[in-house]
Amino acid sequence: MIKPRHLERGDTVAVVSLSAGTLGENWAIHKLDIARERLEGDYGLHVKVMPNALKGRDYLYEHPEARAADMMDAFRDRSVKAIFNAIGGDDTIRLLPYIDFDVIRQNPKIFTGFSDTTTNHLMCYKAGLISYYGASLMNNFSEYVKINGYTAAMIRDTLFEPKPTLDIPSAPYWYDDEDEKIWWKPENMHRLKAYHPETVGYEVLQGSGAAEGPLLGGCIDVFPEVVGTAIWPSKEEWAGKLMFLETSEDDISAEYLTRYLRNLAAQGIFDVINGIIVGKPARRSKYEPYKEVYRRVVGREAGRPDLPILYNVNFGHAEPIGVLPYGVMCRLDADRKTLTLLEPATA
Repeated sequence: MIKPRHLERGDTVAVVSLSAGTLGENWAIHKLDIARERLEGDYGLHVKVMPNALKGRDYLYEHPEARAADMMDAFRDRSVKAIFNAIGGDDTIRLLPYIDFDVIRQNPKIFTGFSDTTTNHLMCYKAGLISYYGASLMNNFSEYVKINGYTAAMIRDTLFEPKPTLDIPSAPYWYDDEDEKIWWKPENMHRLKAYHPETVGYEVLQGSGAAEGPLLGGCIDVFPEVVGTAIWPSKEEWAGKLMFLETSEDDISAEYLTRYLRNLAAQGIFDVINGIIVGKPARRSKYEPYKEVYRRVVGREAGRPDLPILYNVNFGHAEPIGVLPYGVMCRLDADRKTLTLLEPATA
C-alpha cells in the first residue's frame, strides 16, 4: 500500500462532492465558508473547490460522471496534496464506471471522508493507496464554533504530524444527535455542541489478548452496494486484517445489521480476519441491540467466539470521531481495551 505524504502549511487541498451534492445548496454553502476560513487560517492550507462540487444535489445526482471527473482531476493535479470529500449520501457506487485506478495509484495523496465515502475509500484501496476514514468537510472541518478537541487531535496526529505509533483513546465525551441535534442552518453557526461526559468507554464484546493487522472496513450500510463489484476485497484480501465497521444515522434495525453480518460470515470473512473494531452507534437506542447482534452472529453463528471485538470506538457517525487509515497496521488489545496504530498514518 502506498502511504501519502503528510500535510504541511502552504499545501493545497481540493474539495469534492462525490456523493450527495449538499454542499452546493444555498442553505449549506455557509459550511464551505466555515471550512475554508478554518483550513486557510488555522491550518495554513490553500483551498481549491473542484468545478462540480457546488452544483447541488439535483445536478450531481443526475451526473455521477461529473462527480467522478472531479475526483480524477483532483488526483491528477500535482499541486493538490489532499482531497477532502464534502459529505456522504447513498449512491457513490454510481461513480465506479468512471474511475481510473491507475490515476489514483500514480498520484498518491491524502483522501478523507466517511459514510457513503466508504465506496471511494475502497476505490483507493483497490488502487493500492492508503486513505483516511473520517475528516469530512461538512461534518468535521466546518463544525460550528470550533472543531472539537478529540477530532482536532486525531486530524493533527494522522494527517499533519504523524506519530511513529499512535494510541487511539476513547473520547472523553459524546454528542447526543438524537435529542440535542443542532441543525445545519446559518442562524446556528454560533451554537456550540453540548458534549456529555463519556461513562462507558471501549467495551470488549468477546475475545482476549492482542490482535494486529492492517485496517480495512467502513460503513456497513454501504456494503450491499459494493459486494460483488471490482472494489470489494476478496476473502484473501481480508485475511489478517482488523475489520472496522460502523452504522449510519439511517438507524438500521438490528435485523438488518444481522443480515449484513451474516453476509460477511457467508463470505468466510470472519474466518480469516484478526479482529473487529465497531464504531459507537449513531443512535443510542441501538447501543445494546447491536451488541447482541455482534455476539450472536460472529460468536455463535459464525463460530468465532475467540475473535476479539472492540465496541464503542469513536469513528463514523457518532461524534466526536477520529481518523482511521486504511491499510495501516493497528493493534487491538482486548485485555487492556486499547487501540494503537503501529506505524505513522502518513509519510
